[in-house]
Amino acid sequence: MRNKFLIPAILITVFALSRIPGLMPGNFSVASAFAFCAGVYFPKRFVWWLPLSVVLATDIGLNFYYQHKGYTVWAPPDLANLFFNYVAYAVLIFLGTRFKPQSSLGKLTGGGLLGAILFYLITNTASWLFNPFHDPEYTKNLAGWIIALTKGTGGYPSTWEFFRNTLMSGGLFTALFAAGAKLTAESP
Repeated sequence: MRNKFLIPAILITVFALSRIPGLMPGNFSVASAFAFCAGVYFPKRFVWWLPLSVVLATDIGLNFYYQHKGYTVWAPPDLANLFFNYVAYAVLIFLGTRFKPQSSLGKLTGGGLLGAILFYLITNTASWLFNPFHDPEYTKNLAGWIIALTKGTGGYPSTWEFFRNTLMSGGLFTALFAAGAKLTAESP
C-alpha cells in the first residue's frame, strides 16, 4: 500500500527537480520517462490528471522564467507547439497503461525507449508545423519535415542530438524508475 503513493511521489519529485534550467545537459530530460512511468505506476484515479497537472505547473513556471530571460513564450505558435508536447505526454501515459508494474525491467525499458521515440516524432513534427523559431527551412513539404527531424533550426544543436539525448534519457530514467519500483515492491 505504501508503494502505491511512494513511487508516484518519487517520480513527481525527480521530474519537477529535473526541470530546473541548467540542471541537466541540453535536451536530456526526465519528461518522457515520467509520462511513461506515470502510466505504469500511478493509481488509476491519478494516472491522467496528476502527471499532466505536474507538467503544466512546471511548464508555466518555465515559461515565466524564459519570458524573464527575454524569450517569446506566450505567442500562439509557441503555445500550439507546447500543446503538442501535451499530446505526446498523453500518448506516453497511454503507452504506459499498456504495461504492468510486474513487467520485466527489459520490457519496461523498451516501452520507455519507444515512448522517447514517439515523443521525438510528435514534438519535432509539431515544431515543423508551427515553426516557433521561424526557420525558413521548415517548408511545409516532405523535405521541410525531414529537415525538422534531422537538422533542425540553425544556431541550435541538430535534432539528431535532441533525438539521441531523448532516447538516452528516456531509456535511462525509465530503467532507473522501474528498477527503483522493483526494488521497493512489497512481496506478495
